[in-house]
Amino acid sequence: MNRWAVILAGGVGSRFWPLSTPQRPKQLLPLVDDAPLLVNSVRRMAPSVPAARTLVITNASLADAVRAVLPTLPAENVIAEPRAAGTGPALTWAALEIQRRDADTSVMLCVHADWAIGDEQVFRSTLERAARLAEEHAALVTVGVVPVRPDPGLGYIQPGDAVDGARKVARFVEKPDRPAAERMVREGYLWNSGIFVWRVKDFLDEVRAHAPEISRGLQTAGATDLTRFFAAVEPIAVDYAVLERSERVLVLPGDFGWDDVGTWAALHRVRSLDATGNAFAGAVHAVDARDNVVHAESGTVVLYAVHDLVVVTRPGLTLVTTRERAADLKTLLERLPPDVREVQ
Repeated sequence: MNRWAVILAGGVGSRFWPLSTPQRPKQLLPLVDDAPLLVNSVRRMAPSVPAARTLVITNASLADAVRAVLPTLPAENVIAEPRAAGTGPALTWAALEIQRRDADTSVMLCVHADWAIGDEQVFRSTLERAARLAEEHAALVTVGVVPVRPDPGLGYIQPGDAVDGARKVARFVEKPDRPAAERMVREGYLWNSGIFVWRVKDFLDEVRAHAPEISRGLQTAGATDLTRFFAAVEPIAVDYAVLERSERVLVLPGDFGWDDVGTWAALHRVRSLDATGNAFAGAVHAVDARDNVVHAESGTVVLYAVHDLVVVTRPGLTLVTTRERAADLKTLLERLPPDVREVQ
């Protein structure tokens, strides 16, 4: 079947400081288990899409590192963006690449490299259902995750009229405050996961119709030259460029234990926990300690009579914060001296 996987693997993931750096960003870290998040993403898609039809879009500076952790992926399937331009241009170039290699009726299964998925079989079956919807309705399909909490750190989708087991999208909502998130969960909104499924030709048609920020890159040589294409486009997310402007968008509910692994505290949701609710990686000893997250890349960590902490160690540096404040590392980094903040 003409399925292609497109895995977005750019970005740094600064909320995973001090482990995440420009040279070794979040998607190359073993945060959920012993494998990097990107490796898990490719493995997760493999039963549905072979390596030959899997594209990984990443920053030019990371291309060699990505190829190194994915030795079974064809080298030409790692696409290095000349500059960061957001998901809109990245997915548009992926569509052009698939069109050149295969056909414009090929279906793109677009995911991010830095997620955790609880039930991978249901995840894949949901993607296949989305693919069939995309084919049968010439639609752009997004998978909206059924919320398990009112999370103000995520975007939301309001479902509209029913269409063949899916719903039209009534509207997209940017990250709300907590009261609004609580109301949206009660009213049946879905999380905007960033999972997109569509046929190449349908997506490119909508780019040309609605996204001048990107469509200028499709003119003349830009459609076949990576450097010229990225020089011509304006950085923009695909949500803003296409999905919020198109009338062809459907949302399919998904419930498969999705987590965007956005902060150190998120590891408490996606890692295995010990008898007292601690999530550990590395050499850790805990006594009378509960509900902590520890990622020990160097040394040994001993916890005694503490709870709800995040402890991260790497050679020469240790971070200690609370699970509650772990999402606010930007404030911390702004107040640190450069020699500490920019440790490599």
